[in-house]
Amino acid sequence: MNSAATVDNWIAQWKQQGLSRAELAVKIAEACMGWPYVWGSLGEIDTPEKRSYYMNRSAIGPKDAELIRKRCQVLNGSHALCSGCKYYPGGAKTRMFDCRGFTRWILQQCGITIQGAGATSQYNTAANWSERGLIKDLPPGAVACVFKQVNGKTMEHTGLHIGGGQIIHCSVEVKRSTTDDRSWGWTHYAIPRGLEGGDVPVWRSTIRKGSRGDDVTYLQERLNDLRYSVGTVDGIFGEKTRKAVMEFQRANGLGVDGVVGPMTWEAISNADGEGEAPTVLYTVTIKGLTKDKANEITSQYGGEIAEE
Repeated sequence: MNSAATVDNWIAQWKQQGLSRAELAVKIAEACMGWPYVWGSLGEIDTPEKRSYYMNRSAIGPKDAELIRKRCQVLNGSHALCSGCKYYPGGAKTRMFDCRGFTRWILQQCGITIQGAGATSQYNTAANWSERGLIKDLPPGAVACVFKQVNGKTMEHTGLHIGGGQIIHCSVEVKRSTTDDRSWGWTHYAIPRGLEGGDVPVWRSTIRKGSRGDDVTYLQERLNDLRYSVGTVDGIFGEKTRKAVMEFQRANGLGVDGVVGPMTWEAISNADGEGEAPTVLYTVTIKGLTKDKANEITSQYGGEIAEE
């Protein structure tokens, strides 16, 4: 899991690279994977004090308040400090969101402001969107907010479609879903003004340990070419492939989770060295060697002569 400071630095770098707003939104959403859900929060740094603030707000229901207490080891009394908490990776802080706070914060980083205090008011504010409709009509490559409607009027949940039917949203923590995931029942989409025409190339589906098929085969071939060995290419995403993915992610400054989503696919697709072994240079010193003999050796085996 990435820290808030790490993601903030990445965002600054991505902006300098001149990415489109759609590309930037996808990268930020991917970078936030695993960050915690806290009712009412809008991307603040996650601390027990800030969790306590939201837990004690008058607008919160008892169930949501209890969830905040239960999921914080300091507030529930199981530990005196944050050390060891999954949301405190390596002693560094993350950010916290509720569902509409997550999409709102990501869009803010892209220079887009979404009006509305909740998912329903966000969706119903026409000025927020360049296009709205049913989830079945969502353009496959579009970066868009997605919603789950209940009772024919209330938007109960929201997330960010990052292309190819893949959705990142915050519930318990920032996680993945798909447009056809029945457990979430996504019903509507809305493209924020400022992301119009911001389709993102969909390289491959998001894959992880347990996945099978052509995308896994391609991944394994690429990793082997790049000298991150997965062993036999069999189209099955097993433990060896997961470890190779994590080694690649670590070496390329990505979040190390063993999941191959848009950011990891892009890095793998753009990585240098396909089919080429790394160059290794050696220095060999042979005392008493004549120049003629040295020339004979280098002409046969290659290399250069350095005279002392």
